[in-house]
Amino acid sequence: HVQLVESGGGSVQAGGSLRLSCAASEFTYNRNCLGWFRQAPGKEREGVAAITTGTGLTYYVGSAKGRFTISQDGDANKWYLQMMNLKPEDTGVYYCAADSGGRRCLGIPDLQRMDSWGEGSLVTISS
Repeated sequence: HVQLVESGGGSVQAGGSLRLSCAASEFTYNRNCLGWFRQAPGKEREGVAAITTGTGLTYYVGSAKGRFTISQDGDANKWYLQMMNLKPEDTGVYYCAADSGGRRCLGIPDLQRMDSWGEGSLVTISS
């Protein structure tokens, strides 16, 4: 497990942009799966995007493709979720997460494999 600290989020109108940031304390392994999840009101938490550290390989849920970008700043153990053309259905609490066990991402982040979580950031998109 690692400690994760999130920042960003907020309220914007539909069509706007937001960026979320996540910083990890320290990773033991060079390869880890980093991700972003969101939980809309009344719904289950779902994986949105994932990136394997040091590879640039990314995965997105269908609704995020073409609008969201996950990126990593490896030197600083930080990663980001740039969200553009936001829609009201993107509203929810966004969580960064990591599988710190030295395993690559295999696709859209899996809730069960993540062992470290941020505290969550509220994103509200108004129409």
